[in-house]
Amino acid sequence: MQNVRKRRSDDSHSTPSVSKENVPVRKGQHFHFDLWFCLTVQNWILDFGRPIVMIILPLEWFPLNKPSAGDYFHMAYNVITPFLMLKLIERSPRALSRTAVYICIITFVMGASIHLVGDSINHRLILSGYQLHLSVRENPIIKDLKPPSLIDSFELLYYYDEHLGHLMWYIPFFIILFIYFSGCFSNSAESKKIPVSGWLLLGPSALYYWYLVTEGQITELFLLTFFAMVAMVMFQRHKGFSPDSNGQFLFLSFSVTVLLVALWVAYLWNDPVLRNKYPGLLYVPEPWSFYTLHIKKSH
Repeated sequence: MQNVRKRRSDDSHSTPSVSKENVPVRKGQHFHFDLWFCLTVQNWILDFGRPIVMIILPLEWFPLNKPSAGDYFHMAYNVITPFLMLKLIERSPRALSRTAVYICIITFVMGASIHLVGDSINHRLILSGYQLHLSVRENPIIKDLKPPSLIDSFELLYYYDEHLGHLMWYIPFFIILFIYFSGCFSNSAESKKIPVSGWLLLGPSALYYWYLVTEGQITELFLLTFFAMVAMVMFQRHKGFSPDSNGQFLFLSFSVTVLLVALWVAYLWNDPVLRNKYPGLLYVPEPWSFYTLHIKKSH
């Protein structure tokens, strides 16, 4: 009987501890300066910098039938970026779906690899006179190809580079950021303060996202992600939570990006050539199209 009473007593004491485990704990987390800094620097160098390196370095160093320096930058990006994003997910204070994260990372790597091949050839075409502000069939070096079926092959290459590659690259990219953002809410006032280092990173981070949105032609996807973040903030504030320092950094970066995209569109609103190249519902020209149309000719 004493053993039975002892077991009941132990069970009664263990019950509260089990119930506490089931209650979600919103702990504050410190600002991940190391990860945000690494993401920002490698984005600028390996993504934004790769076409610049491809154009600046002498052609004799990287013949047209061999990978260029920009291609090696892209290869490094395809490895480093998913690794940093996995590390970011690991630091989330909230348990996230591993299956969703793994599927997103696998799709991200596949899409970025498809883009690597298409982008490598397309930027090599720039060195031969290809003009990005024109469509494939309107380019002088393409429209006179014989047989005409070769033009279809270049259009397929453009589709892999600018459409399929971008979708498989950027959709999982923004899904992962949103999944991480969904766990960045706390009721701790101390964890909500962005340090000075975070404010210094905010400008370069937002400017890179502007380049990503405009050059990747993913305005709709970006706006959908941003509005989903806004809805998440409103929902969590109704429950008494608000973004911590990492969530605020990501949300403010996206907010500044929206402003930069709006200024970019306003600046090029009356450009007839770019208007013809981008006739869709949302008119957002690519920076490299602006370069081949206005800057390259002037030099």
